[in-house]
Amino acid sequence: MNTVLEVKHLTKKFGKFTAVNNISFSVKEGEIVGLLGPNGAGKTTTVFMLLNLITPTNGQIRIFGQDYLTHREEILQHLNYSSTYVEMAPRLTVFENLLVMAKLYQVHKAPDLIVELTKKFGVFDYLYTLHRKLSDGQKTRVYLCKAFLNNPKLLLLDEPTASLDPDIAAMVRKEVLSLRDRGATILLTSHNMAEVEEVCDRVLFINHGKIVARDTPEELAKKVRKARVHLMMKDGAKRTMMFARKAGFSAAVEGRYVTISVDEQDIAYLLAGLADLEVDYREISIDKPTLEDYFVKMTRKDIS
Repeated sequence: MNTVLEVKHLTKKFGKFTAVNNISFSVKEGEIVGLLGPNGAGKTTTVFMLLNLITPTNGQIRIFGQDYLTHREEILQHLNYSSTYVEMAPRLTVFENLLVMAKLYQVHKAPDLIVELTKKFGVFDYLYTLHRKLSDGQKTRVYLCKAFLNNPKLLLLDEPTASLDPDIAAMVRKEVLSLRDRGATILLTSHNMAEVEEVCDRVLFINHGKIVARDTPEELAKKVRKARVHLMMKDGAKRTMMFARKAGFSAAVEGRYVTISVDEQDIAYLLAGLADLEVDYREISIDKPTLEDYFVKMTRKDIS
């Protein structure tokens, strides 16, 4: 596969503060890569540099094998972006805003495509509503219409499903995957870890401006050893809690349920111990570590 996006030693400083610190990565054609990290980690600054909205202090960005200094118009023609952090013209209607963008991208039969996209993303009824009168969720859907206008080869999505209802968010993920299946390359930021696990091939975890981890969502989740064992108790909740705490496992009771956090390798020991104590439970379920567990672990590690 061809390399669509290549970043080498990218750095951005604002005075004495280093927002992005010497990061390097690449994204192949047809990949969906998640750029994750806590608030203030440097994700949005990185995306803005990729869009040529912020000039890097140091480093190199190549998109489609070209750089902005010599091929800016060609790059932007096949690139698009959606974010809740960038506003459209507040005194223009949805249709007017999208039409301006379509003309910039030289989109053929732009009015027809605008109608098609606004119907798909559920904002057709607001086509002639002023942008400033839209809700946050409606604005997010309009930004997504804009992002799909030129059938981009590289799409940058910054929190693409923020403020969206679950059904609309699910449809957006479906459209993202469909765009990838047509050969597009996608880089996205999101705080919805389930969403990242569903759509991303790889993940880059950034913190304090540095990439601190890179792998598939599944492999990053495996770095968290804790699993959660949920028991619906019939008899023996107190004995279960005492055993868990004596063994050094974190445990909590909520109604008829006991939840115990335990290393995956210790699950057999836990269940054998409960059997020896003649604990009686009606149901058991085991949740393996997820990407969200990894995110929380990395964030807590940073706080501590």
